[in-house]
Amino acid sequence: MDRRTFLASTLAAAALPQVLAASTAAYDPRPQEVAIKSQFGTGQLLVLPRSHYLYFVTAPGRAMRYGVGVGKAGFEFTGTATIAVKKEWPTWRPTDEMIEREPENYKRFIGNTDAQPGGPDNPLGARALYLFEGGKDTFFRIHGTNQPNSIGRSVSNGCIRMMNEHVIDLYERVPIGTKVTVL
Repeated sequence: MDRRTFLASTLAAAALPQVLAASTAAYDPRPQEVAIKSQFGTGQLLVLPRSHYLYFVTAPGRAMRYGVGVGKAGFEFTGTATIAVKKEWPTWRPTDEMIEREPENYKRFIGNTDAQPGGPDNPLGARALYLFEGGKDTFFRIHGTNQPNSIGRSVSNGCIRMMNEHVIDLYERVPIGTKVTVL
């Protein structure tokens, strides 16, 4: 081993604990009050899909942070929308695109207009906040889930998932017309 290889190996080994510490930081989906840049307006929702968090700005520089599950690569929503509709225990039907992509998973919805009634087995969970752009439904939602293990992951068809108890809390806090920015 020459001196250059030895030094490079030593530096890499010394840096390893710092890299591991940064990459294994515990993800905590529980709602908690946190500091946020003051550029975001009070009452606004901000979603950071890469970190799997949603922020509800409660005051200048302060926000409630919630863990979320987001869309898998290629299916995520980005941009700014407005909450135009809120529903408790919403019905659910996959979009035509979802049925086309995965007909085997959604075969009971092919050739009809059936929707799954609200309830604990419904993929939208306990509450849903419907995102609209320019007065039109984006078909993206912030909603509860019957798959709590999906929180902190990028696995959905584009919607933003929350634990049912967390989406109920958020639902009570945000009115129709709330601005939602997904970065």
